[in-house]
Amino acid sequence: MNLALPVGDNSQLVPDKDWWRGAVIYQIYPRSYQDSNGDGIGDLAGIIHRLPYIASLGVDAIWISPFFKSPMLDFGYDVSDYRDVDPMFGTLGDFDALIEQAHGLGLRVMIDLVLSHTSDKHAWFQESRTSRENPKANWYVWADPKPDGTPPTNWLSIFGGSAWAWDADRRQYYLHNFLTSQPDLNFHEPDVQDAVLDVARFWLERGVDGFRLDTINFYVHDKQLRDNPALPEEERNASIAPDVNPYNYQNHLFDKNQPENVDFLRRLRGVMDEFQDIAAVGEVGDAQYGLKIIGDYTAGDDLMHMCYAFDFLSPEPLSGIRAARVLGDFEAEAAEGWACWAFSNHDVSRHRSRWHLGEDAARLHAALILSLKGSVCLYQGEELGLTEAYVSYEDLQDPYGKQFWPKFKGRDGCRTPMVWSSDGPNGGFTDGKPWLPVAMEHLERSVSTQENQPDSMLNFYRDLLRFRKAHPVLSKGDLRILEATETVLSFTRSEAGTTMYCVFNLGDAEQTVTLPTAAGEPIEGLNFDISKSGNAVTLAPYQAYFAHHKG
Repeated sequence: MNLALPVGDNSQLVPDKDWWRGAVIYQIYPRSYQDSNGDGIGDLAGIIHRLPYIASLGVDAIWISPFFKSPMLDFGYDVSDYRDVDPMFGTLGDFDALIEQAHGLGLRVMIDLVLSHTSDKHAWFQESRTSRENPKANWYVWADPKPDGTPPTNWLSIFGGSAWAWDADRRQYYLHNFLTSQPDLNFHEPDVQDAVLDVARFWLERGVDGFRLDTINFYVHDKQLRDNPALPEEERNASIAPDVNPYNYQNHLFDKNQPENVDFLRRLRGVMDEFQDIAAVGEVGDAQYGLKIIGDYTAGDDLMHMCYAFDFLSPEPLSGIRAARVLGDFEAEAAEGWACWAFSNHDVSRHRSRWHLGEDAARLHAALILSLKGSVCLYQGEELGLTEAYVSYEDLQDPYGKQFWPKFKGRDGCRTPMVWSSDGPNGGFTDGKPWLPVAMEHLERSVSTQENQPDSMLNFYRDLLRFRKAHPVLSKGDLRILEATETVLSFTRSEAGTTMYCVFNLGDAEQTVTLPTAAGEPIEGLNFDISKSGNAVTLAPYQAYFAHHKG
C-alpha cells in the first residue's frame, strides 16, 4: 500500500480565511477509496494511507462523504448517530489521526453533513414516533392524513413514490424526501436547529475545516403543507432526478426551497465563524431554481461561503454556448455569491461516459473546469479518466437503481472501487471481496500504471493543478466571456492588473479564433496543440490556449 509519491510544497496549512475561494476540493467516497482490513469496504485508515497520493495531486482540500454510524440503507446518508464513526469505517481515533495527517500534508478536511434527515434508527426518531406528546414529538415532520386516509400532500420522494410514510404508532404520516427510512427533521422546531448546530460544533472542535452540506435546500418545508403544482412538460429536465422519475413532474414550491431556510443558514454560519478558517459548500438540488437559490444562500458574508447546483452534472453535453449560458446565469442570479463547479460526483454517472468524451476531450474538459471562476470539486478517479462502470443487477447495491432498473441503473456505476494497481482483480483496493465489483476496464488506468507514464491523464491533472497554482488569476480572478459557439468558448480571467486569455475548442474539428491584439504568446506549462499567427490562434480538436495580456 505504500506509494513513493511526492508530497509537493504544501507541507503545512497557512492561515487564510479565504482559502476556499478558488480552492480545488477532492471528493472521497470512503466505501470505495481504500480498504485497510480486508472486509471489502473502504475505511478511514485506508484514506490515511492514501493522503500522500492526494497531496501529490496539488489539491487544496478533501471532502469525505458520510462515515457516521448508519444502517447504510443509503450508504451513510441515513445517519443514526451524528457524533460517532460507523465501525465499518473505523473509530473517532482514526478520524482524529486523519485530520492530523491531512493537515501535516497541507490538506484541509471537509466532511459531509446530512442535516435535512436522519435514519429512522436514530434515537431522535425512535423517541419522536412513540407518541404525539413526547419531548421530541415535533422533531420530525408529522401530519394527519386527509379524511380519506391518503397522504397530507402530493409531495413526491426523489427515490420514487409518495414523500409520506404511515406510522402505525402515531397514526400519522411522516415526511421523507428520500427513502422511507430517512425521515425529515422539522426545522420549524427551534430545538432541532439547536441540536444540529451542536453537531456542527462537535466536528469543528475536532478540527474539521468545513462542511459539504447535503441537500441544503431541503431543510425547511412549507408549514401550511400546500400541494406542489404540476410542472409543464416543456420545463421538465433530468438534472436532479432521472427522466423516468415522476418527481420531475412537479414544480417543487412547497416541499423544499422555503425562505425560512436562510435564517437557519445564518445561524449555521455563525457557528462556523466561531472557529478559524472554516468554509462550507452547499449542495442545491433543484432543477428549476438552482442558481437563484445559490444566490439567496451565498449573498453577503453571513450565509454560506459557496454552493453548487446541478447545471454541469446534468446529461446535457457541454458546448461553448451552454457553458457561457450557465456562467452568465450564475452572475445574474448570484452576483454576490461564489460557485463551486463539478462535472462528476457520487450521485451522477461519470462525465466521461455521460458526455461521451474521448481521451483528448476529457483532458480539454478538465482544463476548462479548472479555468472557470469559482472553486472546483474533483471526484475520486476523475484524475485517472475513469468511465462509468457497468454493474449488473445482481451486484447492484443502490436502492435508487433497484427502484428504477433498467431505465435508470442507479449510482453504483460511479461508486465502484478506486484502482491503485493493475495487478489482481481488485485493483489494490482490497484483499477481500469488494462491496462493488472493480471495473475490469479501469485496471489499465490504475494509479501505479499512470504514475510511470509522463503523458498520462493522472500526470496531466497534476500539470493542470500546478498551472492553476502558478497563475492565481485562475483561482480568484473575474471572468468575461469573449466568444461562445457550439464548439468554441473563450474568456478572460482578470485580477489586480493581470489578465489571462483562455480559449477552448470543444469540437472534433480544427478551429481558428481571432483574439484581441493584447493577447500575447502561449503560456508554457501545458502541451496543447495550437499555432498562432498574429492575432489568429488555430486549435486542433479538443485543445486549449492560454496567454497573458501584453503590456
